[in-house]
Amino acid sequence: MATESNIPPELVTALRQARHVAVLTGAGVSAESGIPTFRDAQTGLWARYDPEDLATPEAFQRNPRLVWEWYAWRRQLVSGAAPNPGHLALARLERLVPRFTLITQNVDGLHHRAGSSAPIELHGNIMRVRCSAEGTVYEHWDEGAELPPPCPACGAPLRPDVVWFGEQLPSDALEQAWNAATRCDLFLSVGTSGLVEPAASLPRLAHARGATLVVINLDVSDTVRERLFSLHGRSGVLLPALVSAAFPDAAA
Repeated sequence: MATESNIPPELVTALRQARHVAVLTGAGVSAESGIPTFRDAQTGLWARYDPEDLATPEAFQRNPRLVWEWYAWRRQLVSGAAPNPGHLALARLERLVPRFTLITQNVDGLHHRAGSSAPIELHGNIMRVRCSAEGTVYEHWDEGAELPPPCPACGAPLRPDVVWFGEQLPSDALEQAWNAATRCDLFLSVGTSGLVEPAASLPRLAHARGATLVVINLDVSDTVRERLFSLHGRSGVLLPALVSAAFPDAAA
């Protein structure tokens, strides 16, 4: 079990002195809230489907009801989950540093619910929908007999407000993420495999531009090098320990 005493003192100093902290979170953060990863969500009735066959514009065109029902089931999973100590630690860190940018690959909205003010959602948010024709985003909609529900403005089918395979990331979100990576002085990469581009390039870009890079994941070994800290462990344990070590006098 990680504690404040296990956090490298050089990292504590770097976080305490940082003027702009940027964070990238991935599925590992939400997994600690009991939300299955994208592929782990193929259980029960959905076990016979390849998720890549359900998360594409072509799949929605072929069978919009099937795709809608899969996302409705996933929304139920997300609705039953709660932010974990890792989410809460990041929301706390935002209040303690001069500038803070949170970038997430997750679509569950748990950072919002934890208190983070403006997470950059690279892959969208499963708790929202948008018009498949005009792109208008809705946070509330009527889910009646017709599935997918029609857009209240134009009648086109509503779809999840997420990025599907074959679609581009939102340009404004991606630009904000690149800017944060190039300008921060400390970058945290938490619970992400580092395999999905373009998000995977953000930690490398930040490090190349001179930022201290911190990687927190179950798939890394504890390593300390110049401006690079790899911490093996769960974000729900390590993030609260790191924040408390750097800011011991700040209220939780």
